Amino acid sequence: MTIPTGRRKKFQLGAVAVALSLLGTGCGASGGSSNNEEVTLRFAWWGNEYLNAQTEKVIDAFEAEHPNIKIESEPGEWASYWDKLATKTAANDAPDVIQMDQKYIAEYGGRGALLDLSKQEGIDTSKLDKEGLASGQYEDAQYGISTGQNAYVIMANTKVFEAAGVPLPDDTKWTWDDFMATAAKISASGDGKNYGAAYGTNEADLIIWLRQHGENLYSEDGKLDFETSTAASFWERLKEQRDLKASPPATVATEDAGAGLEESLFGTNRVGMAWWWTNQLGSLEATTGSSIKMLRAPSTEGSAAENGMYYKPSMFWSASSRTKHPEAAATFINYLANSPEAGAILMTDRGVPTNSEIVESIRATLKPADTTVVGFLKDLGTDIKDAPPVPPVGAGSVQNVIKRYTDEVLYDRLTPQAAADAFKKEVEGMLASARK
Repeated sequence: MTIPTGRRKKFQLGAVAVALSLLGTGCGASGGSSNNEEVTLRFAWWGNEYLNAQTEKVIDAFEAEHPNIKIESEPGEWASYWDKLATKTAANDAPDVIQMDQKYIAEYGGRGALLDLSKQEGIDTSKLDKEGLASGQYEDAQYGISTGQNAYVIMANTKVFEAAGVPLPDDTKWTWDDFMATAAKISASGDGKNYGAAYGTNEADLIIWLRQHGENLYSEDGKLDFETSTAASFWERLKEQRDLKASPPATVATEDAGAGLEESLFGTNRVGMAWWWTNQLGSLEATTGSSIKMLRAPSTEGSAAENGMYYKPSMFWSASSRTKHPEAAATFINYLANSPEAGAILMTDRGVPTNSEIVESIRATLKPADTTVVGFLKDLGTDIKDAPPVPPVGAGSVQNVIKRYTDEVLYDRLTPQAAADAFKKEVEGMLASARK
């Protein structure tokens, strides 16, 4: 793999943490696993008990195949993962191998905290999906290797639909009006206890909406790339869902946002439709005890080819620029991405592998939900367009800003247009501060 190294930005204050600005821009990586010397790599990831056990299993398999490389586990939880990572990075104590999210690829990579994997000969990218590979690039450097593909979809709880006597929609041609009418019917049958649809307030919700209107949240050069009138129409739709009683009242939605899956409206079979990532299908079915149907996003005109959906890496395998063992880190990342043994352990819990040969090798052993996800993602391929640009430096907390302004609209503290104006101004300030 040959990718020219782009200019790396100097460190500055940013959205991840002030701590990142304390890290020097030098790479500092030297040494490796050549000559079979014994090395130890620290490996950090976030996950639940199931993912932790699965990850430990793949570590054991790797160590058996590479006895000179020992992996020291550093599992964590999403809520505290990023604060801890920023602190460790600032203290020059970052883990060697890091599970990374796309919203932080530029945040860390652009500040020199991640290793450019394109310069590591031990990583074979020849069999990896090119679009998935590009999603881990920033300023011509490869800062992450995708763990697998995902898509952001509407999960429909068939148990709730059946109880309401409402048929599942044809997601290949439904419109937003169809979506809200369907949700309103479910709510009407629920006597104030069940609701048709949860609000979509994720960053991906806004991205899909903007893409349906020919715009994007970010441009390729790291700036905002939408009109405030288009963003206002996003919040107008969410407000309409509330007013039609297609979705819960604001107070109920706020309480639900803080609940875990097991206690949430969707998890307790009290909402018919909600936005989730495709790799979450299995856990949703296990929690609800219901068959869950994945649906494409509605569109303005009822065209699946114009619904703005895209493939997104579930997460990435990255390495610290300060690792003392870049060759060993590359060997481990290559194993996670390309080894059939690793594929048989990791399956699709971190997304459908971007290595097509791995997908074929695990197909016969996939759980029913995983088989469904693989087929669904393949079917989307005819309509999926290019992925949106990688979020720029300073964009790490934009999702929280979207949720905050959604609350302002749903509680009638701001009009949709006022929310859009304030949102754009605030995010422009965040990105400008990161560029200084």
